[in-house]
Amino acid sequence: MALSINIPDLPLDLTESELLEKLYGIYPQFENYLISFAVVAIFWISYHQVFNHIIGSHISMVYLNLLFLLLITLLSLSTSLVINYESYQIPYIIYSMVVIMASSLLAAIWWYATKDHQFVDKDMHPLFIRGTMFYLLSIPIIFGISIALSFVDLDIAQYFWLSIIPLNLLIRYKHKH
Repeated sequence: MALSINIPDLPLDLTESELLEKLYGIYPQFENYLISFAVVAIFWISYHQVFNHIIGSHISMVYLNLLFLLLITLLSLSTSLVINYESYQIPYIIYSMVVIMASSLLAAIWWYATKDHQFVDKDMHPLFIRGTMFYLLSIPIIFGISIALSFVDLDIAQYFWLSIIPLNLLIRYKHKH
């Protein structure tokens, strides 16, 4: 998966201040890139948090995992839409829907693995299982709320995605086992 920022074609005879002004013009793209990177990082951490505790599997887990990875690869496409069409609501909704589907699928994988301790350690603390599920479900909830917020203000909706970080810390604190 690759995320990129389109650097505009610039004339070679720019002054330093003109170049700085042109580069400052791509700041919104850079900001969208960083926020999207933070979301991908959250998925990376969540994925490892789930799969570090899975000790067995079934072919259905493989297919669920492949579907999850397909959705993760769609994040680069939806990020490009957000970067290139930042003033439109539709790219934010598409991006949020991809995140909602991917995070819901990861929560389903966790539920499937922990149902009756089927594919996790039998001694795993139920509070840890529940806390991980709360965390995984918090992501689609946050992004669902952000879709509603996008009807009010796109910047607020996008920055709301970052509320996953303090919410994750709170859930980890309450369910630390």
